[in-house]
Amino acid sequence: MFEFDQYLGFLAFLSILTIGFWLMMFLLLFAVPYWLFGNIIELLKEKRDAKRAARNA
Repeated sequence: MFEFDQYLGFLAFLSILTIGFWLMMFLLLFAVPYWLFGNIIELLKEKRDAKRAARNA
């Protein structure tokens, strides 16, 4: 069947594949939405502050 070095290579491949999968899940489900939501909030704050400054000037 498998020799020991092939078995270790297969385990290394599965480990790298699994780490990559969970990294992609983390990025797509948490990091990217967090980044987008934060940028949208900051953009809205800047627009609101610009409107207030223009109204008060």
